[in-house]
Amino acid sequence: MVSEFIKKNWDECVRSVTEDDGTLIGLPYPYIVPSPKESLQEIYYWDTYFTCKGLYRSQKSELAKNCTDDMLYLVDRYGFMPNGNRTYYLSQSQPPVLSMMVKDVYDYYQDKEWLNKAYGILKKEYNFWTENRMTPIRLNSYGANPVTEEEAEKHYESICKRLNYKVPMDDHNLFAKSFLTDCESGWDFTSRCFTKQTESAYVDLNALLYIYEKNMAKFADILCSDEKDMWSQAAEERSVLMNKYMWNGTAFTDFNYKENKHSEVFSVASFYPLWAGVANKEQAAATVARLSELECEYGVAACAENDSPAEFQWDYPTGWAPLQYVMIRALTRYGYVDDAKRIAKKYTDVTEKMFKETGILWEKYNVLTGDQNTTADYKSREMMGWSAGVYLYAKDFLEDGEVK
Repeated sequence: MVSEFIKKNWDECVRSVTEDDGTLIGLPYPYIVPSPKESLQEIYYWDTYFTCKGLYRSQKSELAKNCTDDMLYLVDRYGFMPNGNRTYYLSQSQPPVLSMMVKDVYDYYQDKEWLNKAYGILKKEYNFWTENRMTPIRLNSYGANPVTEEEAEKHYESICKRLNYKVPMDDHNLFAKSFLTDCESGWDFTSRCFTKQTESAYVDLNALLYIYEKNMAKFADILCSDEKDMWSQAAEERSVLMNKYMWNGTAFTDFNYKENKHSEVFSVASFYPLWAGVANKEQAAATVARLSELECEYGVAACAENDSPAEFQWDYPTGWAPLQYVMIRALTRYGYVDDAKRIAKKYTDVTEKMFKETGILWEKYNVLTGDQNTTADYKSREMMGWSAGVYLYAKDFLEDGEVK
């Protein structure tokens, strides 16, 4: 029932705006937005990667390719992929998943000429991360452009309201940079590096950039480029640094390079190195041994329960579609297929439960209560996007046990 609903309603989320219009940045091809109405009426960066997992499963590969081409257009135009196609999103990016989207398009269409052009544009995005988001320990961090004093004050008031907590930071410029860094991470907001965002290297980001480097090595090989070894070496160097700084004995975690300490908040981000293949078997086993800290009756929470004073939506007990996907991929890669299927089943079950009760899909779910009652920050919104994409992905995974 849910699968049929999704496949019949994708077109409600398709937009076509080819010319710049006010704050909206025009894109050359039709694209998908997360929600059929009201909010979220732009193409969003990392959202679209997970959405495309559903588009391919709905015989809409052309739309998935269009979205990828639109993102390549934005990278070519601005030098990086913005949070979304709005001028006010030009101050930050989101998790770098474009190389994976390019890989999916190439795997489907096998067009080397297209890949060669995409490969050149991907270098621009990679350079954005290495030139603008590098830390002193040569691992990467999320970030954001500087803001004015007036903007900093507005951010302080609005974000504290969202957190339901007056964050004790007198330097509101630092506050703005810190919490806009969370926005670039896609986890806006989270307890992971609370108030220490600007001095932390993020484990999920570095795992994604490792995947980026491995993909670029594959693309170079396909294109007979002499850059294959360069990309492979970059991935190997990143793996060494992640093991040096981010492995805490039981999991890879965010690392505060100024204080030389790991984040005390355990989260799904610790499973990104398993998804990427950075972890060895022993490290994977140690991380999976902590799965119960995140897993609840209706899926995995973004973070383990913690004593943070603020209210975060990317925290316990909120479950988000992309994090269920990451968990499935991470667990399966290291042979924990039964655990992965259990997580997949929990996500499809809660989606079906709430669809039966409300007739729609939701942006996020409470994995303790199995409903859309996620009051931290803002109420869950009507959603297709990644909720639909990950649902279709999880259903396929439960049927054939393969990750594609």
